[in-house]
Amino acid sequence: MRDVLEPARTRLDRGEPFALAVLVDAYASAPREIGTAMLVDAAGEVFGNVSAGCVDGAVYELCLQALASGESTRSRYGISDERAFAAALTCGGVIDVLVVPVLPGTRAAEALRAVVDAVDRRAAVALGIVTDAAAGGGALLAVRDAGAVGDVSALAAAEADLRRAMRAAAPVALRYAGDPDGADDDHSTVEVLAVPFPHAPRLIVVGAVEFSVALSRLGAASGYEVTVCDPREVFARPDRFPDATVVHDRPGRYLAATPIDARTAVCVLTHDDRFDVEAIAAALASPAVYVGAMGSRRTHDDRLARLRAAGVTVAALARLRSPIGLALGGRTPEETALSILAEIVLVRSGGSGEPLRQGRGPIHPDAVVPGSSRRTDAPDAVCADAVDAVVARWDGGGIRL
Repeated sequence: MRDVLEPARTRLDRGEPFALAVLVDAYASAPREIGTAMLVDAAGEVFGNVSAGCVDGAVYELCLQALASGESTRSRYGISDERAFAAALTCGGVIDVLVVPVLPGTRAAEALRAVVDAVDRRAAVALGIVTDAAAGGGALLAVRDAGAVGDVSALAAAEADLRRAMRAAAPVALRYAGDPDGADDDHSTVEVLAVPFPHAPRLIVVGAVEFSVALSRLGAASGYEVTVCDPREVFARPDRFPDATVVHDRPGRYLAATPIDARTAVCVLTHDDRFDVEAIAAALASPAVYVGAMGSRRTHDDRLARLRAAGVTVAALARLRSPIGLALGGRTPEETALSILAEIVLVRSGGSGEPLRQGRGPIHPDAVVPGSSRRTDAPDAVCADAVDAVVARWDGGGIRL
């Protein structure tokens, strides 16, 4: 959902209505992850998507309907039969999409504003969404360390769980007996999707070389907060690195002082004896998930000897990715940057790096964390070989926002 926050901010600032479509459940194979969102404004402009394109047209129309009616809608999209021309998932999966109108001055708008503001401050925040119709589907609540904003009454019982979910790695489905506000009700289960917004991962690039220019651009496009560190102001210029924060400091000193966590990747591209050893040693002493250094195999061997002489342990040196990047065969700065970022993704995700065509089973077998909403078994309602594109829908059953 993070990729629609900027257009959401613009419309919130202008006091303009928009509709938010959120992927709230998935069965078997699905092209996008739970919590993925699409935003459609009153002018019909669209941002983001909830599928690989196969059902986005139908969801877009639901967003326009939600803006007109002011009511939430949930739809399920599955495999279309041979006679149907409706939207369908060709991958064989089934997804549930919740569409929520976000109108100026409503609790939904207040909740999304709180999310946008928290993300700007790099503060932890989670968005709770009631996903089923009978319990008031579409109610939103943003929970931060400073408190909760949005439909607190509808999600009072979920607030404590949302606070715990703020620092989760992926959206989590929360289920409660009866209404989340604790009222007696005939509903056996109420579902709330908790969508956390952890801060963006950091990419720290040491050395203002041409490879760094390409890597900072590609890293920023991939959602990283990029920092380029080099004491030489003539090379480390903001106009040369428009997508990054430029720091003029000795790399080793900067890396020892800046906040680095397990979502941070450090790439030492200086290839300079004056900076390399202290920068790599500082990076390896941090909890960074990835530490890589550019250079030939001969340079790498020499560097290892100097790092050992500097007191870096064998265990720490085993974390060093050098020569940096995957063997993609590219030579240009852009191709080299791609190989580096590919290795970062590989290390962060624990992937195998093998071509997908050589594997079997789900493409993302490890993408689901315990407690997440994605299901590997299709529900009884969608077990048939041919299922209409929309196999279940409720209209107007949610709360009027």
